[in-house]
Amino acid sequence: MEGHADRVEASTAAGEERLSPAVELRGINKHFGAVHANRDIDLAVDRGSITGIIGENGAGKSTLVSILYGFYTADSGEVLIDGEPIRMAGAADAIDHGIGMVHQHFMLVPTMTVLENVMLGREGGALLAEGEQATRAQMAEISSAYGLEIDPDALVGELPVGLQQRVEILKTLLRGARILILDEPTGVLTPQEADRLFEILAILKGDGVTILLITHKLREIMAATDAVYVMRRGEMVARRRTDETSQEELARLMVGRDVLFTVGGEPGAPGATILAVEGLSHVDERGAPCLADIRFELRAGEILGVAGVAGNGQSELLDVLSGIERPQSGRIVFAGRTFTADAPPDPSTLRDMGLAHIPEDRQQRGLVLPFQAFESSILGYHGGSEAGEGIFLALAAIRARCAGLMERFDVRPPDPDLRCGGFSGGNQQKMVVARELAAAPRALLVGQPTRGVDIGAIEFIHSQLLAIRDAGCAIVLVSVELDEIMSLSDRILVMNGGRIVGEVDRSEADADRIGLMMAGIDRAAGAENAA
Repeated sequence: MEGHADRVEASTAAGEERLSPAVELRGINKHFGAVHANRDIDLAVDRGSITGIIGENGAGKSTLVSILYGFYTADSGEVLIDGEPIRMAGAADAIDHGIGMVHQHFMLVPTMTVLENVMLGREGGALLAEGEQATRAQMAEISSAYGLEIDPDALVGELPVGLQQRVEILKTLLRGARILILDEPTGVLTPQEADRLFEILAILKGDGVTILLITHKLREIMAATDAVYVMRRGEMVARRRTDETSQEELARLMVGRDVLFTVGGEPGAPGATILAVEGLSHVDERGAPCLADIRFELRAGEILGVAGVAGNGQSELLDVLSGIERPQSGRIVFAGRTFTADAPPDPSTLRDMGLAHIPEDRQQRGLVLPFQAFESSILGYHGGSEAGEGIFLALAAIRARCAGLMERFDVRPPDPDLRCGGFSGGNQQKMVVARELAAAPRALLVGQPTRGVDIGAIEFIHSQLLAIRDAGCAIVLVSVELDEIMSLSDRILVMNGGRIVGEVDRSEADADRIGLMMAGIDRAAGAENAA
């Protein structure tokens, strides 16, 4: 098997002499019940390098780094730091050995300031003033050295996710981390925030920090890492020097087959108008305008992409269209029924009319994490025939239906009784997508459909969206991934500052042009296209 040879290569290249790796894992095994999450894993990470670990959702990546960080204890195997075997009884042991971790979903208290979050666990005694002063000084020094500038007195909950991630990195560095683990660090970042993150990682690497990058984004692996390990179904199947491989090879190693990076197909065949939006405006709870005079039509059998830098109204547009938020003016006509500020839609009514919604935030809006998978599989549809007749739920039928969806959408592990919080982020996303597409909707609102999803699942989700479009579904697609928008959309609306600044047909889509419009630079040309 190719994996065995690569594991040998991982320990030392032929004829090459080097110091002990900063991190080494030998023969790591971990079970969760009947699931063998990690199988005889070997891994070695050079000091002062950026090493990637890639694999499909559920391949065992997060389990492996959770063992390294002390969240889990391996059933067997060794963890070595700087050549010395250590035993991790918890995250405190990892921190004591200079290991820091930035989790996919941040571990921050939103109602506290940046400084207060950084100080948690290292307050410096009962009297906080002295510890606060020392922490401020350390933050200023580290922020300046690594380009992590941030206001220490800002409330974390009011910061964009890119700055929240900086807080997490600052926390680890202030605790003396020289080994930094990042688990899917760009899953919630805009492209600009992701670029800035990798600039910061390059600075850290230059200062000797060892970085372990867990991601499914192959372009980021190719751009940022020195070496990459590939996991598949709990096993380490390959190790490559990044400058000696390609995206195509890595994708094939991850999935076990060739993967299409772009699933475009033929243009749709639009039919009758399903959704019309006229003069729609919305302000947030603080009174700040989010949407201004939004106008468009959506037809059956087409995908209408909405492009824009995050924070320019796309999220609020989905919230208003789905009935989560109320518009202040304008009207929405869906399936022949008109909704206004005085008679706003609500999610339940819209769902009954055939509007499905894949929300941008799967954890906050797509699932109930303490629920079992079969329970979340009917959220929003629990009043329908899928859930049974009468006042009692048909639990056996719901479980069986959930198991079928898990098989169809390759959710891992395929266990309807597992709590939703126990699945990886990508598998949580696949559960939400499976539930909404299974409803065979007339119209579908989609927010960031492939966020945190591996390359094989991206290909599958894209093909499923195109299939329901071809079956007559009308789709609004919001994504910060411009490649995704351009690959799937029949028409593209571009948003900036809460307004639609242009419309581009599929045949005329150009990344540079759309990028300028997203930045608000090409408004005149965009208006000309929209006319």
